[in-house]
Amino acid sequence: MSDRKLALAAWETLFRAQHEIFTEMSTDFEGAELSAAEYDVLLTVTRCASHTARLREVTANMLISQPSVSRLVDRMVARGLLEKCPDPEDGRGSLVHATETGRRAFRQLATAHGRSIAERMSTLDDEELRTLTTLAEKLRQR
Repeated sequence: MSDRKLALAAWETLFRAQHEIFTEMSTDFEGAELSAAEYDVLLTVTRCASHTARLREVTANMLISQPSVSRLVDRMVARGLLEKCPDPEDGRGSLVHATETGRRAFRQLATAHGRSIAERMSTLDDEELRTLTTLAEKLRQR
């Protein structure tokens, strides 16, 4: 087992870095067509085949509750960003599909947001980025 004080110090550093970077990155969404949460939904959906995902997959990738995700998706449907239909393989579930409007809004914001992320992460070299990715994946597998 690792040293407890070292583990706590590492966690606090990781937590504070994530919070500070997330706060700074939230400015990418000011005045944008999509909120950060809507962008997150479209990120999940557009990465799936045919730009369609099960609602439970979207919920699993979000940091908000299932009822909150459902309300968010319903608002996105009303705005024409998503379409929602019953899941033919699971009568209790739903599928969400990114519309052309949703995909266009996502691509537009993703381009600028991607540049912003790359700029913020440029303080790390490629080897450090690979190490950070490996360590974060290892923490997520726990």
